[in-house]
Amino acid sequence: MKTSSLCLVEPRIARAASRRSSCHWLFALAIVLALAMFTGCTSNPEKSAETKPAPKTTELLTARSAFQKLYIAARGWNADAKPYRIESSVTSDANGHDGKSAIWRGSFASAAMRSEKSYTWSGSIADGAPEQGVNPGIEDSYSASNASTQVFDMGFLKIDSDQALDTAQKHGGDKILEKDPTTPVLYICDWNHSGNNLVWHVVYGTSRDDARLTVSINASTGEFIRVEK
Repeated sequence: MKTSSLCLVEPRIARAASRRSSCHWLFALAIVLALAMFTGCTSNPEKSAETKPAPKTTELLTARSAFQKLYIAARGWNADAKPYRIESSVTSDANGHDGKSAIWRGSFASAAMRSEKSYTWSGSIADGAPEQGVNPGIEDSYSASNASTQVFDMGFLKIDSDQALDTAQKHGGDKILEKDPTTPVLYICDWNHSGNNLVWHVVYGTSRDDARLTVSINASTGEFIRVEK
């Protein structure tokens, strides 16, 4: 009888020990899960702060830097696309005084398609400005006989807008900005049919019509051509 009692007690002891072991394991697991949840809660705000996008800022480019982006977009429209005009725009966050602009527009024509299309690069965050990046315009018909929209090879554009400004400043531009530092400066580059050359028109004013001064510069050599106004 004593032997039988011992045989019954030992399994009970073993089962009790097993239950205690299971409880200890479950308790340890619960602690680990609680720590993991606490760590996750405290680290999420830091992670969100790290991945928060930076606020947009104005980006300024010279004509040639912007033109590279516009030219790639135009060639995607049509492989034979060539430029006939490059021009900047005045915005509240860019006055053109350093030869750079926050908005550049390139006008391109395709002889094969007999159509034209403009592309605008924008780095501006001003109200009403185009979305930052390259934005396509509307396609329109094109006539190669129109002298005011004559295409040119991009190899002729050797003088950048900041270099054109340096020359214009030496021919009256410096006096304009000295007298009124708020005067904006525009840049327009197109083909001069009569002179058979590519020309920068550096415009001191908000447009060519109301310009206080416009200076023509050879866009291939940088030489001063004339004072237009």
